Amino acid sequence: MHARRWIALLLLLAVGCESNHRTEPAVSTTEPARKPTEPKSKPPEYETREEHDPNGIGKFYMGREIAMVMGHEAAEWLDRPEREKEERSSKLLEALKLEGGMVVADVGAGSGYFTFPIAERVAPKGKVLAVDIQEEMLDLIRKRAKERKLANVEPVLGTVTDPKLPDGAVDLILLVDVYHEFDHPYEMTVAMTKALKPGGRMVFVEFRMEDETVPIKLVHKMSEKQVLKEVEFHALKHVKTLYVLPWQHIIIFEKKAKDDAGKKTP
Repeated sequence: MHARRWIALLLLLAVGCESNHRTEPAVSTTEPARKPTEPKSKPPEYETREEHDPNGIGKFYMGREIAMVMGHEAAEWLDRPEREKEERSSKLLEALKLEGGMVVADVGAGSGYFTFPIAERVAPKGKVLAVDIQEEMLDLIRKRAKERKLANVEPVLGTVTDPKLPDGAVDLILLVDVYHEFDHPYEMTVAMTKALKPGGRMVFVEFRMEDETVPIKLVHKMSEKQVLKEVEFHALKHVKTLYVLPWQHIIIFEKKAKDDAGKKTP
């Protein structure tokens, strides 16, 4: 009888635990429920770690390490002849659906690899704001724009927290292999979103972490899931992701209209 009583008691405890599990609220009580169109109110904190990737800066955001910025000394690598074959850059330009008269911000423009073909496509009334945090890169863009006689390229010296773009004036922001290097990704995305017109697009082009065959160091890759997770804190909605490039995905967001933006980001 003693053994039977213990078995009965254990069965009661198991049923009680299961009942408690079922009655827990589906939504966390620490954060109010939000509509699907609302950005999250506050992002996680940045953290630093002593152990980090040799090509990272030791600063982490939402579980990923931020990569080192490519210096201006490597500008020639950006213009390497084999880049079109490796990355199919022309397919990216097609996917952007560029139109004459558009204002496009090439953030992290580097040597202007994408700046100049975009400038040609949006001319004569459109322009490209070529943003970089390295004056040496912008000097190179100025020189090349003059050689190409392109008057609709405007170099912009940004900072690690602000691309210095005009508010509500940009139709498209292009980020090619650069977002993962932002020292302050949250602050940069707040500023970039502010610069977009309602309905304007922000396009992330990143080497696919999901594909082990992509010959890029891990810290310089980003998964689609990671990008979507980080953008949840901003007034942007995911439109679609394109997989037309050999190594990168094209993740496209659109700025929500004022009546669709929900809570403002802090």
